[in-house]
Amino acid sequence: MKRALLAGAAAAVLWPVAALAQAGQQPPGYDQSPLGKEQRGQILNDTSRTPERPKTTAPTVTDGLKTGELYIEADELSRDDKNGITTAEGHVEVRYEDRTLRADKLVYKEPPPPPQGQSRPPHDKDAPAQGVIRAYGHVQIIHDDGEVEYADQITLDDKMQSAVAIGFSETFKDKQANQQIKISGDTAVRRSEDLQELNKAIYTPCPICTGNTPKRPTWSVSADRIVQDSVHHLIYYRHAKIHVLGVPIIYLPLFWHADPSAERSSGLLAPRIGVSSRRGFSWDQPYLLVLSPSADLTIAPQINSNVNPFLNLHFRERFANGELDLRAGYTYEKDLEGEGTKFGDLTNRSYILGRGVFHPDDDWTLGFTAERASDSLIFDKYDIGKVYLARGPYVADDRRLISQVYAIREDDTSYASVAAFSIQGLRPGDNNRTFPVVAPIVDTRFDDPNDVLGGRLRFTASAVSLTRSQSPDNPALNQPGLDSARISGGLDWRRIFTSDSGLRVEPFVQMRLDGYDVRNILTGVTTTSTANLTEARAVGVAGADISYPLYRRWHDATVILEPLAQIAVSPHADQVTIGHDPTTGKPIYLDEDSIAFEFDETTLFQADKFPGYDLYEDGVRLNVAGRGSILWDDGRRASLLIGRSFRDSPNNVFAPGSGLTTRASDWVIAGDAQPMKGLSFFARTRLDTETFQVHRIEAGANFNGKWGSGYIRYLKDDQGINGTPLKNMDMGGDLNLTQHWGLSAYGNRDLIQNAWVIRDVGVFYKDECIRVDVFYRHEDVIIGRLGSSDQLSVRLTLATLGAPFYGR
Repeated sequence: MKRALLAGAAAAVLWPVAALAQAGQQPPGYDQSPLGKEQRGQILNDTSRTPERPKTTAPTVTDGLKTGELYIEADELSRDDKNGITTAEGHVEVRYEDRTLRADKLVYKEPPPPPQGQSRPPHDKDAPAQGVIRAYGHVQIIHDDGEVEYADQITLDDKMQSAVAIGFSETFKDKQANQQIKISGDTAVRRSEDLQELNKAIYTPCPICTGNTPKRPTWSVSADRIVQDSVHHLIYYRHAKIHVLGVPIIYLPLFWHADPSAERSSGLLAPRIGVSSRRGFSWDQPYLLVLSPSADLTIAPQINSNVNPFLNLHFRERFANGELDLRAGYTYEKDLEGEGTKFGDLTNRSYILGRGVFHPDDDWTLGFTAERASDSLIFDKYDIGKVYLARGPYVADDRRLISQVYAIREDDTSYASVAAFSIQGLRPGDNNRTFPVVAPIVDTRFDDPNDVLGGRLRFTASAVSLTRSQSPDNPALNQPGLDSARISGGLDWRRIFTSDSGLRVEPFVQMRLDGYDVRNILTGVTTTSTANLTEARAVGVAGADISYPLYRRWHDATVILEPLAQIAVSPHADQVTIGHDPTTGKPIYLDEDSIAFEFDETTLFQADKFPGYDLYEDGVRLNVAGRGSILWDDGRRASLLIGRSFRDSPNNVFAPGSGLTTRASDWVIAGDAQPMKGLSFFARTRLDTETFQVHRIEAGANFNGKWGSGYIRYLKDDQGINGTPLKNMDMGGDLNLTQHWGLSAYGNRDLIQNAWVIRDVGVFYKDECIRVDVFYRHEDVIIGRLGSSDQLSVRLTLATLGAPFYGR
């Protein structure tokens, strides 16, 4: 028969009554009688000091206890009334509020009775604890949050708060990295629930056994004393040694880090150590300063042996309706060449990369980006990464920074945005005075919620103003820059018809009115005299998209053949002419928003292939393509598209080399395939309409499997965005030699300059709680960049100390 003892821990004087009542008799003096045995779930009886934590922890069971009461059960329970001692032996379990104690044996010494005439509130949690509990053999204290403490022997008060333990160990969870932390010591003293000290102790988040076989942790910190402060969420070490693979590599007389059990705490993050021919020995040591539950600041000084220190800052804050993310850096130094040679004067050098986005309600978005740098090569000189990212709705080209403010309102039927931005160029030869300031730029659309002629009707409106300080044509003359303003309004109607056989026809009509005001138009190549132009025009297109997908099962795959066609008819479009070429006499058209244009499978079926407003495609054209796809049931796939465009007459508005100036365009081919899990290919190319010469090709492959991951990219373009040819190859990947060891490599090669831009090769070690990367980087001399340089970098990332694991 199961027997148990219920009593108030704070009012331990009630224990004798409860014990006698459970025994069913009231003999005076010492009573020793077995209370029965009970089959329980698994209880860890491993003699090691840090046994594995049970995979599941039972939820706290209150057993109907009131505040301050506890529950005890054991195989045998004995009572010494005279001395106020209760002894429990055999599978002892004590539950008190949110804690459960298990042991082989437990001895409870009651507190002395209060002086005559005084009493102690029986259930006052704040009353001084006077009773003493001593537990022996395979002691465990399990908390309701999953933390488990182990000891060979422990002495604690009857609230299970203050304690002294021998052979102590504890496991608790790192809430950020989702790992089990182990900490143990020869002795431990818990002065309160918030402060715990361990002597001759060790800390590690790494596994300490494989199955039932003990193993040496990959890394650990040993110390003469470890103090765990739950109030400040810190763990302190006195005379600490950091061991990696069992070898002590660092000695620190005093060391501390954030408590991994805390949600988020201030502390040192993983450093980055390197040696380069440019900066010499370099140590980046970030420190995370938690300012509030929703804000933090990372302070990351970069200490260099050849150049002055560089300070990086990263501030982040989240609000109920938005967030801020601001990065900045500063140094006071001379200019720097590739090999580290200094020249010029000492001056302030800095950068800022910031963004903010806010949502006042479900429809509105307000935001900004701030991107500026004092030096065009500051990010290269000081090895600053993640620079050219999309931080807002408007994105600049590579090696250019954009600062913008914007407001967007969007719901189910409408969209409206207003913004302003400016650009800073970091490429060789960039002159920021020639870049326009765009303010404002407005874009709106509204979809009529009702069907119009059986289809969808959309109204659009747009406006933009651009101002320049200087013309890019002849910088030496400092000619006035071209300013332009445009306002547009239009409508777009589209309807879908689908036959029973699957034929899909989508007729469409687009119409638009544009008004232009262009100022500071240069009247000559070498003159500074200008003219102005005000012009209005109407443009439009009508046509239909036609497709007829054919499906068929073939063995274990589905085959889809889909002919595609588009017919579009536009009246003659009046392009905005701002001059004529002095050599050929051909007109020069205003083109502020269609410079970056590529004819490929994504633009083949655009009724107006120009991406912006200034240029407009006119005439009669027929765009056709055939697309075939095979989809296997096991996930493999392959697809291929071949198409081209035909028009009634040549179109010289498109740039030479675009593939669209002749009546029959270049061929557009695009394909992709995934022949097996973890391996995929893609390619897209544009072939000459007559000779089938490759004018542009982009191809690549990706792989990800047991032995590693990687990619390769190849790009060849006869005419890049600046009108110059491009030929480039980019590749990188990791190769896992064993479960823990591997090689990494990255390379970017300029095939026109016949030189490597960057080459990385490295070796890494990784497991559940550590990653060590050692890699060598070489940068070659490329026109417009820093000179060649070499760099050796080491990064040691320890789980729970500083940062989570990262990938290249």
